[in-house]
Amino acid sequence: MTDVNPLVAELRSLEAEALAELERADDALALDGVRIRYLGRKEGRISLVLRKLGQMDPALRPAVGAEANRVKEALQSALEGRTAALEAGAGTGSTTDLTLPGRRQWVGGRHPVTRVMDEIFRIFGDLGFTRARGPEAETEWYNFEALNTPLDHPAADEQDTLYLQGGGLLRSHTSPVQVRTLQAFEPPIRILAPGWVYRRDTYDATHTPAFLQVEGLVVDEGISFVDFKATLAEFARRLWGPGTTVRFRPSFFPFTEPSAEVDVKRVITLPDGSTHETDWLEIMGAGMVDPNVLDAAGVDPERYTGFAFGMGPGRIAMLKYGVTDLRTFFENDIRFLRQFSEDSP
Repeated sequence: MTDVNPLVAELRSLEAEALAELERADDALALDGVRIRYLGRKEGRISLVLRKLGQMDPALRPAVGAEANRVKEALQSALEGRTAALEAGAGTGSTTDLTLPGRRQWVGGRHPVTRVMDEIFRIFGDLGFTRARGPEAETEWYNFEALNTPLDHPAADEQDTLYLQGGGLLRSHTSPVQVRTLQAFEPPIRILAPGWVYRRDTYDATHTPAFLQVEGLVVDEGISFVDFKATLAEFARRLWGPGTTVRFRPSFFPFTEPSAEVDVKRVITLPDGSTHETDWLEIMGAGMVDPNVLDAAGVDPERYTGFAFGMGPGRIAMLKYGVTDLRTFFENDIRFLRQFSEDSP
């Protein structure tokens, strides 16, 4: 039987062509091409046929419109069915290209600064220290005054400290944790206080405005400078190796008296088996706890003494792994971090 309406015949012919192309399509991109070519709103071949309706006898238009809707629904149903079939085939691996080279699975690793912090925790854990934490938003009293630092000290200036609107500040060291611990617990106390600290520093090769710090505090009856030196020297030898030499240089910190900078000199074994001794490297500041700090925290300085120390794990990691730019630790460059995966040499 011959159609009296040529547009109906054209629509049926387009349907047959589209169905054939759908059967030949072997991926999602090809399917989308068929959809656009036949069902696209502007340039689709079926849409172009429907634009001819205005030239037809009004009595014939309903039949063409009904046929167009039927063809669209048929093609849409066939498109969905072909898409599902391709996805099912992909799930069974039938479209997998077995000629492609294999890809080695990426093995993650701990960040170098995290590795150093874990090592610090392990060493001091073996020496009897426990971890303590405190808030990063502090008061001036905990951050300065309780640590024997008056508010007219340069460290409390707005050029160095990040003050918060409405009062308070971002702690510039983890030393406030020492005061809070002394207020909360009776000696003997032996703690590490790790955490983020904030200062108005320029972001460059050796400074960042936010960085990790680890501080330690020991308070008990009879703690002496000998205990102070022996503990930190043992830590340095466990971290850097048994041949490490430790030096204590006189310094000044408001919350310790006497105060010292701790330096180490390492012995490095080169690939050819020979050894090389490094220059002196500063690793931390430390000292005996100032009696005023104990008194401010409600601890009797006539009965108790102690020592405190602080170090930056980022700086320790730079020295330990030979990194020259502190910013490298913050850039998340996979090429750099891959060196520290668990299976790296």
